[in-house]
Amino acid sequence: MESNGWEVLQLQKKAQQIRRDILEMVYRRQSGHLGGSFSIVEILVALYYKTMRIDPANPKWEGRDRFILSKGHCAPALYAVLADVGYFPKAYLTESFRCVNGKLQGHPDLKKTPGIDMSSGSLGIGLSVACGMAFGGRIKGQDFRVFVVIGDGETNEGQIWEAAKTAAHYKLDKITAFIDLNGLQNDGPTAREMSMAPMAAKWRSFNWNVIEIDGHDFPQILAAVDKAKQSTGQPTAILCRTVKGKGVSFMENQIKFHGTPPNEEEYQKALGELS
Repeated sequence: MESNGWEVLQLQKKAQQIRRDILEMVYRRQSGHLGGSFSIVEILVALYYKTMRIDPANPKWEGRDRFILSKGHCAPALYAVLADVGYFPKAYLTESFRCVNGKLQGHPDLKKTPGIDMSSGSLGIGLSVACGMAFGGRIKGQDFRVFVVIGDGETNEGQIWEAAKTAAHYKLDKITAFIDLNGLQNDGPTAREMSMAPMAAKWRSFNWNVIEIDGHDFPQILAAVDKAKQSTGQPTAILCRTVKGKGVSFMENQIKFHGTPPNEEEYQKALGELS
């Protein structure tokens, strides 16, 4: 999928807006995960505005592409995008986020939120569900694709690799997994907590089609998705080099903002940078 300069600029502006919405949600509720939400914004914007076959007016449309946020704690990014494309009113972002009985729970809940294809939160399970969706689509003769976003810390989970070998064994080429390589997880750098290097070699050894990109570069993301769609007989892993806290200088690459909401001073400073 080629993209011209004007289109890239529009996507960049959209990403900036989505980050402002995420900031507002987490600050107003004083709860939620900013760092990992900011690192996947471009991936979600590229998927929902340029790539995926969706119908916000009909969230359960059988022909839709499926999306799984396996790193479910980064739901603020997904909610901001879903609201913006029309799955539910944008007022939900500040009125219903992380509220008891609210429409937008701390982790995605398909029973509460329109546009959610899988309830997630417990790390490591998203790719297994993607396998089931892709296999089910094959059996039914449907051609929808399944996109999954997985955290780099999440790849510590053994179930990720069980699902990886399952997807490759059954040649589930409708699956595209984005691995968010922001280098930080809850307790520290991923390289220190549980190094998964060399990441690309691991996925290739499981017989996946592997593409490595800058996860904040729209032309690279869109080109990678095109290559994934052209791959037959293999699922695709797109390894995305990203920055935790991307877009706000004092949040970038700072473990503090994995799950700590900003105070008033930090909020105002961040809002200024994102404006």
